Amino acid sequence: MQTHEFEMQVWDYYEAHGRHDLPWRVPNDSGTFDPYAIMVSEIMLQQTQVARVIPKYQQFLTLFPSVEVLAEAPLAEVLKAWSGLGYNRRAKFLWQAAQYVRDQFQGVFPQTVGELVQLPGVGKNTAGAIAAYAFDRPVTYVETNIRTVIIHHFFVDQDEVADKEIESLLATIIDDIAREGQPDHTPRTWYWALMDYGTFLKQTVGNVSKRSKTYAKQSKFEGSLRQIRGHVLRLLADAPLTDRQIATKITDERLPLVLAALCQESIISLKEGRYHLGVT
Repeated sequence: MQTHEFEMQVWDYYEAHGRHDLPWRVPNDSGTFDPYAIMVSEIMLQQTQVARVIPKYQQFLTLFPSVEVLAEAPLAEVLKAWSGLGYNRRAKFLWQAAQYVRDQFQGVFPQTVGELVQLPGVGKNTAGAIAAYAFDRPVTYVETNIRTVIIHHFFVDQDEVADKEIESLLATIIDDIAREGQPDHTPRTWYWALMDYGTFLKQTVGNVSKRSKTYAKQSKFEGSLRQIRGHVLRLLADAPLTDRQIATKITDERLPLVLAALCQESIISLKEGRYHLGVT
């Protein structure tokens, strides 16, 4: 398939079926996008479905409406607000990223991928997403929906597709979009279109991104350490508890390992024989 034909197919799908009303796709009154809000949405959307993220995203921004407010908040409050999304390390990384913007960038949100990857918990692809969505930068980034679309159309009979191959195609397409100069076709809208088309393909042809080099099957949640971690944090959100009190609610023999790991990560802390949410 030629890239121009492919671009038209993606744009046509987006025009007819795009999720234009997602809260992180709605600009401010000034017509711009708050990079802090974009960062919140991108970190929340990692390994979490859109339907679950929308209410938590809106609640989170109500509690922490700016990078400055989040940076000043106690970690315990951030973890409470995050409860229900899972992968709670993301909440701590987001909190630390806000502090990094405050302390290292004097509260001015960085705009380039090179600067964004300095933020805790922000890797190359998340940095690319923030640069594209917040600042409309002509960057390339790859995630599962994007992999699905590109592999489905350009690597039909190929396994172990590398992200570098996908990025190369994306770079060509971003250049094409810039040359076309259509005001409604920009890096930001292109990636929105790819994300929505990728969601459609997953529902109709399956998760083609399994044929990428980076694919790793998500582990089962039921009975996992992730489940125990989440249970511990929900209990401590109500009040500090001793290990024995926690063990009356969580009988899994792996509980001591989970408590030790959470303490090591500074997501919980032990003080005077009781575990606390966050750092005391």
